Parts: sequence; C-alpha cells; structure tokens
Amino acid sequence: MSGTSMDGVDAVLVDFSGDKPHVVATHECAIPLPLLNQLHVLADPKTGDINLLGQCDRACGELFATASNQLLALAKVDPEQVIAIGSHGQTVRHMPNLPHPFSLQIGDACTIATMTSIDTIADFRRKDIALGGQGAPLVPAFHQQLFSHQAFGRVILNIGGISNITWLSGHKDETKGFDTGPGNTLLDAWFVQHNHGTYDESGNWAATGKVDSELLNKFLHHPYFQAPAPKSTGRELFNMAWLQQHLDHFPHLTPQDIQATLSQLTAVSIANEIKQLRCVDEIYICGGGIFNRDLITRIQTLLPAITIGSTQELGLAPQWVEAIAFAWLAYCFIEKKTSNLPLVTGATRAAILGAFYPAN
Repeated sequence: MSGTSMDGVDAVLVDFSGDKPHVVATHECAIPLPLLNQLHVLADPKTGDINLLGQCDRACGELFATASNQLLALAKVDPEQVIAIGSHGQTVRHMPNLPHPFSLQIGDACTIATMTSIDTIADFRRKDIALGGQGAPLVPAFHQQLFSHQAFGRVILNIGGISNITWLSGHKDETKGFDTGPGNTLLDAWFVQHNHGTYDESGNWAATGKVDSELLNKFLHHPYFQAPAPKSTGRELFNMAWLQQHLDHFPHLTPQDIQATLSQLTAVSIANEIKQLRCVDEIYICGGGIFNRDLITRIQTLLPAITIGSTQELGLAPQWVEAIAFAWLAYCFIEKKTSNLPLVTGATRAAILGAFYPAN
C-alpha cells in the first residue's frame, strides 16, 4: 500500500485462515527520492506526460516487488507459501466525476508478479467504476467485516493524505463511508515548504500557530464539503495550487498560523460529517494522522461527547490497517467473494474487485 501522502510503501504479510486476520509480519519501505519527485510531478493535475507515466509505472512495480521480497526475507517465509500479493498501487489521478470517470493507480503488477514469483491481484477500483461507482473508498467493506459491533455505533476514521470515515451502525445494510476531505496532504506540503523534514511531527508546529477563522471559512466553502455521499476526492481538488489561491488574500498570516488553520480544516471537515451521523458512540482512528496529537486534540474538542481511540484497541495497529485491507481484498478475489459496498461507492451492484496477474 502506498497512499496519497506518498510517505512510503507499507507491506504486510497476513494470514486469513482464522476467524480474524493475523498479521505475521510488517515492513515499511521508503520511496527513493528521485522516484518520489517524479510521482509528485505526475500527481499534479496539470501533468500529462505519458512517458513519465510509463516510467513511474515500471519503477513503482519494482519498488512494490522489492518491498514484498524484503518483507518475506524478514519473516523467513518462502514465496511458495504466499497465495497472492494484493497491490493497491500508487494513485496518480482520481477523477470520479468526469463523463468517463476513472481512477488511475500505477505500479506494474506484471513486474511485481515476475520479481516475486507470486501471483498478484491489482486494479481494485476499476470494476466498481465500471459499475457506476466512484471506486472509492474501498476500505469500508473491510472495516464492516472486522470492526462492526451490534451494541455500538462506531466510526472508523482513516486519516491519510485524504481522510475518510466508515459508519458502522451494527446493521450491515446501513454502513456508510466516504472521503471527508484533506487529511495530511496539505499539512505535509505546507510543512515541507517552511521546514526541514517531510511532516509536522505530532503537529508540534501547527500547535504554535493560531487558527484564522476567516481563512478557515473560505476553505470550508469548497463545494466538496457540502456534497452528499457517495463522494471521494484526492490531490486533484486539494493541492498546493488550491491552497495558494486562498493564501494570496491572506499575506499577513504567519506560516504557523496557516498550518494551524489547515489542521483545523481537517478536524472540522471530519467532525462536521460525523455530527450528521446518528448513534455514534465511538471513533477509532487509523492511518498516519493518528500520530498527529495536535490534530487528534482538535477532533476530540469538536466531538467532546464521543469516545475517541485507536484501532489498536480493536486488535489492528493503526498504521497497517489500510495495507491489511488490500490484502483482504486480494483474499476476497481468490475466494471469489464480493468486496465493494454499493451504498458507499455508488456502484449498481456488489462485485469481485481486482484483476489477476499470474507469476508464471
């Protein structure tokens, strides 16, 4: 799994033979800086370089294969023992609202399969889009399978580059899920412009600034925040060009104040959506955003009556939940089980997601 934040490749080895997924081993692999820079260029909505797309597709495939091989070496597991690799790929464009909607993830699955000698399942979003869905978010089906509880109304909040929520009422036919808006993507990008490092550790820098309510309100006027579900988004909407358009009218603000306001934007856009759900007793957070203490404090302040915790309390470490979810999607493909939720994505029916890339 490599998400919108592009902060590394998460590889997990998962055993699905029991009642619950058992994580055998985990491994994080950095994205080499030259490739990372190319991916940032490719993810810019103004970029249309097919040669760069092809090069990055192969390079990401090699990187994902390397991460898989390193994981197996660490776990002392032979490739022959692994049924399949589930590869999400690296999203470089997500355009669910065009006349011909699409979501493009790169990381050549043939390269992964041949370099690892393991059958690979990839392209998980295309079938859902072909059925009229947005192809995202896909993790609510996994959240429903693993985290639903009949006695409690739960929200699983994933804060990656983009934030998304899954509402689990306890009744499977009521599950909802959608992207709420920015997660870490704007926070990381703004931090990089003004500091050394790639992210604001624990939100310490944001905590030194003051929220500007006028700028925050201008952010929140984006139509996406008022749009009904199903909905999904990405860097195509929330990027540095969008941010700069707003900042041109606020030259008096310090970089720290802007970071604090961006943190509040993430918190408010999440909280506003959760407030519209009924019967929410608990929120469990996963994704890298859980380590941003400033952000989590802001969310808790906005939702004082709701208990907020980590998916660790439900048995899965928060930084690995999304990677485990795509292992589960590959497992569903092998078992010929449907794995999308039409109520979440807007697809016309449930479907088996993914495409098969054999190692031989």
